[in-house]
Amino acid sequence: MTYILSDIHGEYGLFCRLMEKVGFSDGDTLISCGDMIEKGKHSVRLIKLLFSMKNAVLLAGNHEYDFLKYYWALMRETRDYDLVLQKLRGYLPDDELLDWETVDRLEALPYFYETEDYICVHAGVPLDRAGHILPLDDASPEQLVYDRAFKEANVLPKEEKCVFFGHTTSMSLGHGAQITRYLREGKRGDHVRDYYKIHLDTGAWMSGVLGCFRVEDRKEFYACR
Repeated sequence: MTYILSDIHGEYGLFCRLMEKVGFSDGDTLISCGDMIEKGKHSVRLIKLLFSMKNAVLLAGNHEYDFLKYYWALMRETRDYDLVLQKLRGYLPDDELLDWETVDRLEALPYFYETEDYICVHAGVPLDRAGHILPLDDASPEQLVYDRAFKEANVLPKEEKCVFFGHTTSMSLGHGAQITRYLREGKRGDHVRDYYKIHLDTGAWMSGVLGCFRVEDRKEFYACR
């Protein structure tokens, strides 16, 4: 089974509860649409756990990208790697766990993931004026992690693939702490392609609720503090 979620934001305990609730196993796949770090108290602990999962697809969100921009700025100033790591350790709450392997793996994160049926991204995909998705390989990281328009209810991509995204809390859009689906006209939701897009950010760090979507049967699962 494939489980997709977003914006865990260092909520290590919530994430573990959610994985236990769905019975996540080595035969399953997890896709995280970014913003795994910051806000919550256990960012490094969480990201290390996610990196240890061989069956996890992890994408960069704006918080990972902001961390990397800070890192790149430090590296332009000095080649004193001990000093750079020391300053990076002041960026995240559980900073004593941060090491170079984790920094390198954060830097290697992709910005989107695509299958025959869906696209996973942090904030949104670039669209042309007619609403068609532009080539993602040509999109800048900024477009994919900072997009502010894609969350709007009237922004609906024309392609048949569903787009999974997060970035903006569902509460700020008036939906409560829950996953929001945008069903295509005339469709019943029998397949993931029946949806234009699915918004995953339940505001876990603020609401205490973390949700995920199971692709095969379109079921939602939630864990609470």
